[in-house]
Amino acid sequence: MKGKHRIIIQNRSLHYEFDIRRNITIIQGDSGTGKSTLIDMLRSYDNLGDSSGISLSCDVPCRVLEGRDWETILRNNPGVIFFTDEENSFIHTEEFARAIRDTDNYYVLITRENLYELPISVEEIYGIHNAGRYHNTERVYQQFYRIYSEEEVLPVRPEKLIVEDSNAGYDFFHSLGMERSIECISSGGNAQIYGMIDPSETKEVCIIADGAAFGAQMNRVYKRILSLKNYHLYLPESFEWIILMSGLIDGNEVKARLEKPEEYADSLDYFSWEQFFTDVLISYTEDDYLKYRKNKLNEVYLHSANKEKILRVIKGLDFGSD
Repeated sequence: MKGKHRIIIQNRSLHYEFDIRRNITIIQGDSGTGKSTLIDMLRSYDNLGDSSGISLSCDVPCRVLEGRDWETILRNNPGVIFFTDEENSFIHTEEFARAIRDTDNYYVLITRENLYELPISVEEIYGIHNAGRYHNTERVYQQFYRIYSEEEVLPVRPEKLIVEDSNAGYDFFHSLGMERSIECISSGGNAQIYGMIDPSETKEVCIIADGAAFGAQMNRVYKRILSLKNYHLYLPESFEWIILMSGLIDGNEVKARLEKPEEYADSLDYFSWEQFFTDVLISYTEDDYLKYRKNKLNEVYLHSANKEKILRVIKGLDFGSD
């Protein structure tokens, strides 16, 4: 499945309206915000149709995924937006993560828990906004997608970088740090970032991670740095997305994929958009001097003019000059 899908579900008392555009979307919030009601309405419509007093509008089927036979339901129902909530304990398991990989479905998971097995985008974590009978979704971490909160004094000049990547992205930022006297270390994965946050650190620290798959870590990392004024987050889609956005790789096809990735990133092929942007970059530089490989950075990206184009994409950070 790919594309953006608008869902409108309503009865005489309530109206929910929101868009889904990636294979995994998280809806969270406290009790009383309407999460369970949304599931109940979908279940009633699935069982009774229009006689339930509920209307559902979407260009693809929407169903509740629950019960002991959830794996069978998945296998037999491609092209569906599945909704499930935290009462179904299977959403926390490795089995669920394996089962939904490479499926022709989207998944809306209604939970307050951190689902560490899944590559969740920080852009697709929502709370339910209640305005009387009308409910829609609001991004929880919208201020942290590309950079910082409204309280930040920009630009920030980092003295230390904690980079999730240990491959090409780390090669780039480590080289940058070497030439501009910025300490740069790799966390070796997004799960290790939390443990590397040191409240006694006095340097200005920027954590750089792939926003396309950092969502499961976001809640605890955000809470840990909330009171640490010298820690900052930069969460682009991925390092490959930064390169693509720099304009180094030209062409209308690349621009189209950057403008509307949901129209190209099929859930059958990509478990997260980080994988999608990596594939785009590798494909469009395969026979070029900019040939990209994820495990080791092509040094051409470190040439002065190319490097500056890449750095211009990173808003809100001042890395100084050579």
